[in-house]
Formats: sequence, C-alpha cells, structure tokens
Amino acid sequence: MKTSTASASGKASSPTQGQGQEQAREQLSGRRPAPARDQLSGQRSAQAPKQAMGEKPVGQNSFGQKLVRSFLEPLAYLTPFLIGLFIFTVYPFVNVIVISFKQDYQFLTDEFTSFGFKAYEKIFQDPNFINALKNTGLYVLWVVPIAIVISLFFANLLNRKIRFRRWFQTAYFLPMVTSVTAIGLVWKWLYNFDYGLINFVIKSLGGRAINWLNDPAWNFAALVIYGIWSMLPFTIILLLAGLQNVNPQYYTAAKVDGAGSFMIFRRVTLPLLAPTIGLTMIVNIISASKVFSELFPLFNGKPGAAYNLYTIVYYLFDQFYNKWQLDRAAASAVILFLIVGFFTLLQLMIQKKWNRV
Repeated sequence: MKTSTASASGKASSPTQGQGQEQAREQLSGRRPAPARDQLSGQRSAQAPKQAMGEKPVGQNSFGQKLVRSFLEPLAYLTPFLIGLFIFTVYPFVNVIVISFKQDYQFLTDEFTSFGFKAYEKIFQDPNFINALKNTGLYVLWVVPIAIVISLFFANLLNRKIRFRRWFQTAYFLPMVTSVTAIGLVWKWLYNFDYGLINFVIKSLGGRAINWLNDPAWNFAALVIYGIWSMLPFTIILLLAGLQNVNPQYYTAAKVDGAGSFMIFRRVTLPLLAPTIGLTMIVNIISASKVFSELFPLFNGKPGAAYNLYTIVYYLFDQFYNKWQLDRAAASAVILFLIVGFFTLLQLMIQKKWNRV
C-alpha cells in the first residue's frame, strides 16, 4: 500500500515539476513566460477598442488641440460678424478720418494734392458750419432735458396699475416702428399755416396762427417740438424698464415712514433710477446731435425757410451730395464724432461720481 501511494504521489507531482522545468528553461533562453505574454496581449486588446472609438490616451492632448478648442473654434463662429463689422463700421470710420486729411480730394478719381488740415480750416471759416454747430448745440440743450422730464412723468404713470396700461404702452411705442419720413409729412401738415391742427387749436384758444414753416423766427421752435415728440417713445420705454426693476419694498418702507408721493419720488425713485437716466441721456445726446431726419421733410429738403437752420449732419449732407466737397464733409463728421465723444465721456464721469455719492 505504501509503495502504491508513493508511486501515485510521484506520478501526481511529476506534471508540476515538468512545468517548473519548462518555465526555468524559458527564463534561461530569454523568452517571456507564457502568462506574461497573455497578460500583455490582453492589455493591447483592451486598448484597441478605445483607440478605435477615438478615445485619446490620458496625457496626450497636444497644444494644437487646445488652441483649436479655445481660440479657433470660437473665432469660426465670430467670423461672419467680424467681417460685417469691419466692412460696414471699422473701414468706413477709418476711411472718413483719412479723407478728412486729403486736401482737394476727388471722389471719382481718388486723387488729392497732399495731406493736411486744409479741410478743417475751411469748415471753421464757413459761416454755415458755425451756424450748424450753434443750432445743433441748442437743439441738444432743448430737446434732451425736456424729453427726459416728460418721459419720466409718463413712465411713472405707466408703471402704476391703471386701466388700459398695456394699450397706452403700445400707443407710446408705436411711433418707433413708423417711417420717419411719413411722420415728418404728418407734422408738416400739423404745422400748416392755413389748415394745420396746431394753428386750429391756437385760434380756438383766442391766439393768432403761427407760420411755423415759412417764418424763420419759428423754424427752430417747430423743429424742437417735433424732436421732443420723436424722442419720447424710446425714452419712455427705457425709463419704464428702469422703474420696473426698482424693488417695491423700498416704496413700502417709505410709506411706513410717512413719506408722501413727492418725497418718495425724490428720495427713492430718482436715486435708484439714476443709472437708467444717465444711459438715456447719453443715447439721446448722440441721437439729437445727429438731427437730420426731422429737419429734411419739414422744410422740403432745405435747412429752414431762410437756410438758417443748418445742423452738423445737414452740413455734411450738403457738402457731400450737393457740393461734392468730400474732404469738408469728412472733416465735419470727425468734428461731430469728437463732440459727441467728449460729452459722452463727461456724462459717464458725472454718473460715476453720482453713484459714489
């Protein structure tokens, strides 16, 4: 029995010894053991599907790929906008500045004698340009403050819970979507000396009819009234949006403290509405400085009945389209840009100091 058991155990251990000897021979010959080869092939087979699916190994994101994702891809989306911005804004702006320094510039042949400030000297010696500066400045001083005060009054009313509020909001916004030329023709009929509605109201109240469009003394007043009316819709919308962003708790606290309507408006509404009013003033100053569409239809394309109502934009139009003095027209455009830019920066500085207080 012992002999058979020993022989059986010897036979059972012989395959194990044979495997160990085989592994030893493989190590001595420099070959990799079979299990190690199987493990390596398994790792390669596991990585193959990931590479086939496009998954990148960790740590292999190149600089070019990051550049594409962070810069080139957004630039591809912005390219159509940037092309339009360059063609319709940047290039005309730079070209106008360059033309303003070209002396005796000829548009059709693109010829000029030299570079210099001759165009600027000529426009400042032109009485029409000086008149245009004065009229534009007075127009801004009259129209912008009055339009903001009236718009603030109507915006405050529209912000309250009144009947037909939506209808009134639509009615005040409607002139913005109407043709400027059509509105100018309507105001030309309103100013008519014989059958205009404004003179009809004046005569009904016992006054004398005013020759708004043919009397040079009343031309500027007619332009200012029309300008105030045309500026109201946009200004009301902006101020109404600012009023609707004011927290109602401020009004509730002021009423609890016994403040009246005027005190609430002065101490609560105006300080909180100051940023919106500042923005409105900047936008309206820029718009009023470019007054032209209100002037042209009222006086049949002329700057007033006696050519006494030149504005900067009308002077630019006259020099460009009527007299073909492109260097002077460009110089007047640059002067207008500098004036508007100066007052815009001044307004921003005042608003910043107001916010600090």
